Amino acid sequence: MQPPGPPPAYSPTNGDFTFVSSADAEDLSGSIAAPDVKLNLGGDFIKESTATTFLRQRGYGWLLEVEDDDPEDNKPLLEELDIDLKDIYYKIRCVLMPMPSLGFNRQVVRDNPDFWGPLAVVLFFSMISLYGQFRVVSWIITIWIFGSLTIFLLARVLGGEVAYGQVLGVIGYSLLPLIVIAPLLLVVGSFEVVSTLIKLFGVFWAAYSAASLLVGEEFKTKKPLLIYPIFLLYIYFLSLYTGV
Repeated sequence: MQPPGPPPAYSPTNGDFTFVSSADAEDLSGSIAAPDVKLNLGGDFIKESTATTFLRQRGYGWLLEVEDDDPEDNKPLLEELDIDLKDIYYKIRCVLMPMPSLGFNRQVVRDNPDFWGPLAVVLFFSMISLYGQFRVVSWIITIWIFGSLTIFLLARVLGGEVAYGQVLGVIGYSLLPLIVIAPLLLVVGSFEVVSTLIKLFGVFWAAYSAASLLVGEEFKTKKPLLIYPIFLLYIYFLSLYTGV
């Protein structure tokens, strides 16, 4: 029986490591090629730069990552400011046409209050009141804020379930009838009787629009106690416009 021969020499394949003696290492030479790393950007493959490859090999590839755009950051400006133009337009129609027979859901003006619509109406009323009396603008805004606060406090004392934001929105929107009669007053200003009738019509129109939204059935016999201050508030608004 012959003794087993030496084991066959192992030939390392490409990519395998092997140990060699120091005497044989003198005859070894070669180089390590950089990996051909490609990055997929938008479907096209391009070769990464040396700096990019270096960062990824050292574990700093997160520095090269690009975050996806958040859809929340790309909202239109009107949506960012919570301005709904269709909703504002519908509320304007509800105030200008307060008759129940027209079929508008007028309660949306009270139940879904907003700030920008009434503010725009108040500012527009202030603009048409600017002629010759620039101090009126601050007065109109002040009366809108504190007059609405007075109506709100009175409504709560009388047992009404209404929020200050609702009162502020209704009082602001209900200035629209006074804006509508403003051009008419310029035309018939020389006719005192006709001008007075138009003013009374505008005040009753505005007061009815506001009172029909704010004065609900919960007030019962106390309705006049809230309707009268609303009527006086719009008389004061009109006096700021006419300068009387």
